[in-house]
Amino acid sequence: MQFSTFQKNLNEWQGASLIFGVVEEEIESQLENIRFIVDPKLLLKKFTTKKFKGEKGKCLNFEFLDQKLETIIIIGLGKSKDLNKDDIKNSLGDLIRKILDKNEKISILLPWELINSKLEIHHLAESVRLSAYKDNRFNKKKDEHKVLKEIEFLTSNKFENITFDETEKICEGVELARRLVAAPPNSLTPKEMSIQAKQIAKDHGLGVKILDAKQCEDLGMGAYLAVAKGSDLEPKFIHLTLKSEGPIKEKIALVGKGLTFDSGGYNLKVGASQIEMMKYDMGGSAAVLGAAKALGAIKPKGLEIHFIVAACENMINGSAVHPGDVVTASNGKTIEINNTDAEGRLTLADALTYASNLKPDSIIDLATLTGAIVVALGNDVAGFWSNDNDLANDLKTASTVVGEGLWQMPLQKSYKEGLKSHIADMKNTGPRAGGSITAALFLEEFFNEEIKWAHIDIAGTCWTDKNNGLNPSGATGFGVRTLVQWIKNK
Repeated sequence: MQFSTFQKNLNEWQGASLIFGVVEEEIESQLENIRFIVDPKLLLKKFTTKKFKGEKGKCLNFEFLDQKLETIIIIGLGKSKDLNKDDIKNSLGDLIRKILDKNEKISILLPWELINSKLEIHHLAESVRLSAYKDNRFNKKKDEHKVLKEIEFLTSNKFENITFDETEKICEGVELARRLVAAPPNSLTPKEMSIQAKQIAKDHGLGVKILDAKQCEDLGMGAYLAVAKGSDLEPKFIHLTLKSEGPIKEKIALVGKGLTFDSGGYNLKVGASQIEMMKYDMGGSAAVLGAAKALGAIKPKGLEIHFIVAACENMINGSAVHPGDVVTASNGKTIEINNTDAEGRLTLADALTYASNLKPDSIIDLATLTGAIVVALGNDVAGFWSNDNDLANDLKTASTVVGEGLWQMPLQKSYKEGLKSHIADMKNTGPRAGGSITAALFLEEFFNEEIKWAHIDIAGTCWTDKNNGLNPSGATGFGVRTLVQWIKNK
């Protein structure tokens, strides 16, 4: 989908379909803006009949048979004093999904005097495109022609010289993340994920290193390999590097949990654990690779960014790790595995150690790590932990700008008692209470404490069972836009 703007006098506009946003106050004067295509008095009469007052989320659809203009959709935005950019984005998103297959080009006219910046119109464009996303790769609709190709914003002279190149690159990153998460586990294997990573590197000039099991063994990655050995599929440790031209002011590592399928191992997932949905247990790696695609296209200056994924499956065979086994991570710490279904933190232990050895200024990891965070925060907000207040504040700022919910959780040190083992340095799980916190405390053991670090648990936010804002039902690509915005803010 492409974006464009029409910045001439509205009287010169010609098109077939128009979405027109109105606020509740002074609707009559607002309708004067579209007098060039329809008589405002006729519309007012219809408004009265339909009892439409411009309330938030309400809309009216008018179709014409004898003019070039085929459709006008009037969308209510509520009271101007209560106008919220997220409300506009969500209303547009819901509407676009309904008319996606009806027009090749749709024009949008909003009360631009109430839109404060170019950033906001970029976010509107982002919302429209991501709301229109469809994934028909694995059904009989895969060859259907997608009708909607272009969104045109009628901005007059409000936003001059605006382009949407960067917005389109960010959306492509989110869409990649969605495709990765939604792919079934017999399609997205660890090997296939490494192929996708190589393609990103090829397309955008990133450095690429894919380590096999032997190379990981040579690096002492006993925690990661303990998880991987239960599967007949070979693990793939993925490392992409984006290095700006010129002086490097900051080095960053982004680490994603990459379980392409999680059976739970010998602590097999049963009942309400949704084993059939465990294809999305690589949501963290999808966000990291989606960010790699977007940032590789944007090419931020002054940064060296490493994208790291320890990809594997958690399965059951004769070689699979047992509950009670003790393994040694690459930083030398021993771990008693008291639950084979807490496998993501084991893979992250070695991935974080690997990232730490690169000596970055900051590390951010993303993972569908715990059911406990879903209980705590639901499906619209991800929990995050950080050892640095500045990093935490910067992440919250970035997430607020793009509209991805983040809530900072405590690194309650007293809870570390629950990770103590009688025979090893630590266990991989603590008590049920505070489970997402003890998971974060576990991860904190596997990188240099001088490095700024944040852990984002996206177990509740990487998937939605129903349309939700700019997310159609299915994979959300959560995290890509926050990471990209955080990098852009630098």
